[in-house]
Amino acid sequence: MANKGGPETEEQTRLRFQVELEFVQCLANPNYLNFLAQRGYFKDQSFINYLKYLLYWKEPDYAKFIKYPMCLYFLDLLQHEPFRKEIATAICSKFIDDQLLLIWQHYTRRRTKLIHTAYEHNMNMMNKSGTSNIGQAQTNGTNGIMPATMPIPKVMPP
Repeated sequence: MANKGGPETEEQTRLRFQVELEFVQCLANPNYLNFLAQRGYFKDQSFINYLKYLLYWKEPDYAKFIKYPMCLYFLDLLQHEPFRKEIATAICSKFIDDQLLLIWQHYTRRRTKLIHTAYEHNMNMMNKSGTSNIGQAQTNGTNGIMPATMPIPKVMPP
């Protein structure tokens, strides 16, 4: 995406960042990995080199933009030829997909239970002290949405 006559513009850098972020996050989907394997992408040495290049997303300056952290695990697995061969089978991708769903179900149940326990604890504390802390949780921290002004890290790999 770089200019033939010079370095990338800021807009080109931003676009490359967004495209690579989106692609890396797609790697969290075992069905997409199966799709790539079935079409021979994992046999193409330039694509394998690209996957190696994308390992920079594991660095903290970049990983903070990742919404689906499982993609980094699959990016690591894709560095190994046996995994690239195995993911081409529908049985393997289905098994991984099933395991991911089980992980998310467990996570969701556990998180719901923790939130419920914390809520009950806070309500008990409020009843004992007679004060209200309801607005405090809404004003502290962020709402989980990346601000539009968040800068792209300055260090881009070659």
